[in-house]
Amino acid sequence: MKKEFRLSIGLLSTVVLALLGVAFILSFERPPVDTVQRGYRGLGMVQVFNPRTEAKVAAANQVPAPEDKVDPAGQASSAAYQNVQVLKNVDSAEFLRLMTAVTSWVAPDQGCTYCHSADNLASDALYTKVVARRMFQMVEHINTTWKTHVGPAGVTCYTCHRGNPVPSYVWFNDPGPNHAGGFAQDYAGKNEVSVAAGLSSLPSDPFTPFLEQSNPIRVEATQALPGTDMSSIKQTDWTYALMFHFSSALGVNCTYCHNSRQFASWEQSTPQRITAWYGIRMVRDLNNSFMNPLKATFPHTRLGTLGDVAKINCQTCHQGVFKPLYGVSMLKDYPELGSDTAAP
Repeated sequence: MKKEFRLSIGLLSTVVLALLGVAFILSFERPPVDTVQRGYRGLGMVQVFNPRTEAKVAAANQVPAPEDKVDPAGQASSAAYQNVQVLKNVDSAEFLRLMTAVTSWVAPDQGCTYCHSADNLASDALYTKVVARRMFQMVEHINTTWKTHVGPAGVTCYTCHRGNPVPSYVWFNDPGPNHAGGFAQDYAGKNEVSVAAGLSSLPSDPFTPFLEQSNPIRVEATQALPGTDMSSIKQTDWTYALMFHFSSALGVNCTYCHNSRQFASWEQSTPQRITAWYGIRMVRDLNNSFMNPLKATFPHTRLGTLGDVAKINCQTCHQGVFKPLYGVSMLKDYPELGSDTAAP
């Protein structure tokens, strides 16, 4: 009996090890891969791309055809319709064209009644309409205030939503798994599988400290004198977790922004690092100015474990590419989203 038990345990162990081995092997990318040199030779400033995964990413970043042009009605939307609080000065015909586009961008299956009451389109009874109004304001805020990050391409509702009422990539404050009390409770948010940090054991929530709060992003001190290095190993771990997110969200390596011979040097970094610097501050601004204030508007079922709203990170817009939608501008077809007519 004992011999049979040992044989069973041995066989089970062999099967488990074999499965783990297969999973380990499949976690590697098989060739071929493409490389693009973006810096001086010998510095390792090379971007690595997998043609198979790139094809999938490209398919998810196609730009929909714009709605057909319309002749101006000669009347502002606020005069033609009731309770128009944003886009008030947009021509009423262009307003309807934009609403048609937004429906296909955000709620193609639900239709207009996802935000509007079928009995009274002017009603604010549905929370989704109140949220949508604020999102129009956010889009125009991005296009007028954060050109240092989005550039002339700008953004539209489709940049994040891609046909979904809730964007596919949002985040909530992460309390992490339950831990013992006392000394053992301070695990610094790490040593667990972190999806946000590329399935590493780095901190599981790198977004709250940097994309909602304004903690310093620092790995090394700027001076060598004793007492000047205020960076800790814990801070370094959080920073690297955020960098993992950047790499995954944009589908790039570290050297897309940093020079591999001196990661900390701004003078030796690429121009994209400056764009990213503005991007961090833009996302933080959007989360605190637009998303968090909507907490009382959302129903309980739309809130996170800690009662917070869904928030934005880099992947919300980029979705695996270095520029959202590969830099194709949809704003040129809907210029009303690029003006400041939706200011509260």
